[in-house]
Amino acid sequence: MGETSVKFLEHFVRTTSDFSARLLTDYDVNEVLEELAERQTELLDLLGSGVSLARGDRLEAVTAVPHLIVPLEKQQELDQSGPCLEAFRTGRIESIDDLASEDRWPTYLRIARDQGIRAVAAVPMRLNDQPIGALNLYCGRPRAWSEQDLSAALALANMATAFIINASSLAKQTLLAEQLQQALDTRVLLEQAKGVLAEAHAISVEEAFRSIRRFARARRVSLHEVANAVVHMGVRLT
Repeated sequence: MGETSVKFLEHFVRTTSDFSARLLTDYDVNEVLEELAERQTELLDLLGSGVSLARGDRLEAVTAVPHLIVPLEKQQELDQSGPCLEAFRTGRIESIDDLASEDRWPTYLRIARDQGIRAVAAVPMRLNDQPIGALNLYCGRPRAWSEQDLSAALALANMATAFIINASSLAKQTLLAEQLQQALDTRVLLEQAKGVLAEAHAISVEEAFRSIRRFARARRVSLHEVANAVVHMGVRLT
């Protein structure tokens, strides 16, 4: 095993160990998914990463790191088409080494080009045979996605699924639906809160989210509660 593979393996083990330890704590699903995207971006040396979850037979973007890739995630949600949707519907990893050679999804491809994205991969999130979402990988250069890359991403996708399931004590179907609904509803509220704080303090949307997350962690409250306070109660974090 080469030095690069050894370093990758060590990094992967640290990432999964730290990430899985969160299962034993009282965690916020949306915060965990945000952390998943951040860790995956670092681990695989990506331009960015995103997570989308199912609402019925639709797929909706929940988190995207960094803010640069939000338009692309939103376009897939709007059109209900793209690599993410392919992975979600087929249950198979959808990987594209170079978007310049792709001719599906014209609007998606235009936005990807504008954002400097050259290669993408989408990994399905499934509970047994039920699709519940997809994990999206974005690279700023053409990339031959290796088995190592995709296996690591699949492991993290499975862990994200475990977090969603574990958040429901009995992991029943109805409770799973509630967890998905809560994550999606929190996403909407967070987007509003980030916009409010960005405008109020003349900061970027990403800085606004970090402010919300710091505030939630320091006071041990959920992201949903903080976002609700910003949007509906006039709270302006400093």
